Amino acid sequence: MIEESSAGSIVYTYKGAKRLFLFLKRKEGWLDFPKGHVERGETPMEAAVRETKEESGLRVSLIPFFNRTICYTFTRKGGRIRKCVTMFIAHPVIGQKPKVSHEHTGFEWLDFGSALKRLSHYGQKEVLTAANAYIDRYEEMSKLNAEYAKLPKRVKSWGLSERFVTGEGPLDARVLMLGQAPGRNEDLLGRPFIGAAGKLLNSMIEAAGMKRDDFYITSVVQFFPPDNRVPTDEETALCFGFLEKQIRIVKPKLIVLLGSYPAKSVLGKKHPHLENGILNAHGTLVDGKFLGARLFLTIHPAAAVRIKKHMAVIKSDFEKLCSVVDRLDRSEK
Repeated sequence: MIEESSAGSIVYTYKGAKRLFLFLKRKEGWLDFPKGHVERGETPMEAAVRETKEESGLRVSLIPFFNRTICYTFTRKGGRIRKCVTMFIAHPVIGQKPKVSHEHTGFEWLDFGSALKRLSHYGQKEVLTAANAYIDRYEEMSKLNAEYAKLPKRVKSWGLSERFVTGEGPLDARVLMLGQAPGRNEDLLGRPFIGAAGKLLNSMIEAAGMKRDDFYITSVVQFFPPDNRVPTDEETALCFGFLEKQIRIVKPKLIVLLGSYPAKSVLGKKHPHLENGILNAHGTLVDGKFLGARLFLTIHPAAAVRIKKHMAVIKSDFEKLCSVVDRLDRSEK
């Protein structure tokens, strides 16, 4: 059987308050998304942007971290073909109008309910449903983060950086990683865990057979504390309500608490697991849940960067974490 790879995009816009999705009319009489073959040397994301432009005439930007793959089998010239199409979500550049390729007879903008009634393939309905739900999360998180980023302007005695560092990762991630606060590198570039501690975190994730892009990564406080100090109780209180709202948007099944500060922030300073410090509680699942998620304790990667003997500790914890995530996967099947 021959295998082929394609990529495409679920393009959406708004007419007033109504969200509309773009569909191209096939000559065979059914509706389709803009999509096409992934060329040699091309990533699926690059192919999705190119094919969307070629098939619909629209220049688009993709929403980060969303992709879904539809696989199906068909016959061509007597041979069986298995095609897998990776779909992304796309915004068109404002002010454009679709201009379809010769492969299609026209186009339609449909709202979600109308599209579900018109689509003829289950895979199309499934990926559109996932995309529509993801857009809801994306827009809710964007609105929340815009409000969160204004916090320094609203607090008279603000003692943190005024630059907001967003969380990063899929907004429907099953696992959320929670650190203390951004460091200097994160503050400058606006991304979480990209300094020395972030590089170690990436290597621990990969060594355990996982991928960073599978996790939503953020911090209790999303503004850099000068000199990398621990945020004060007042600063934590100001930020914690935003964190809770972010967690409710992502809805993770598991939260990984990276170090004593996030552990104490979430569990409370007098929690039994923390009586003797994080080094005596690392590598464990906490009884109970927080906002519907189980909690896994480990040391902060920065501690392993500073104190080399802790490297074995964090490596062991991430091997355990891999097993926990694997059990989570099996429980959902």
